[in-house]
Amino acid sequence: MMDKLNELRGELKVGKNHFNAFGKYKYRNLEDIMDAVKPLLCDYGLTLSITDEIKEIGGVIFVEATASLTDGQKTIESKAQAGIDVNKKGMDMSQTFGACSSYARKYACNALFLIDDVADADSTNTHGKGAKTAPKTTEKPWLNKDTDAYSKVASYLMDGGKLSDVKKKYKISKEVEQLLIA
Repeated sequence: MMDKLNELRGELKVGKNHFNAFGKYKYRNLEDIMDAVKPLLCDYGLTLSITDEIKEIGGVIFVEATASLTDGQKTIESKAQAGIDVNKKGMDMSQTFGACSSYARKYACNALFLIDDVADADSTNTHGKGAKTAPKTTEKPWLNKDTDAYSKVASYLMDGGKLSDVKKKYKISKEVEQLLIA
């Protein structure tokens, strides 16, 4: 399964074909990702499904999207969340839920297929609020034991994945590396 996913990730190219004139940035949307990934799913015998769940924590309502990829035997999942502002000006309630669903689904797919959005203006755009600043460089996160990310990495390595690929995405302490290769 991981071999197929890694090959698919290597072939998948999703350009930023849209332009936000207000924020002056290019972006990709969920439909762009789906258009690019669907033919590859067929080529590799994989099935993608995406589900949403509305949740609430501490009075904050959000949608959690889960992107699930399966070969019929094994399944790999990725989740992403987007907060819902039910009082968003210019949108009715169904539009706010729909927009948040699309956003969370896009980022769940980005994570699953390792689509890099570091330079995506979603993370740097102020939409005219505040001074313009240079995009922040993002450092790789630390991989910590007893986390969901650690469990996914351990499964990935057991399925034949390479530690060198994991190190491209995470900083790994000597202790965690020893646990992973043990």
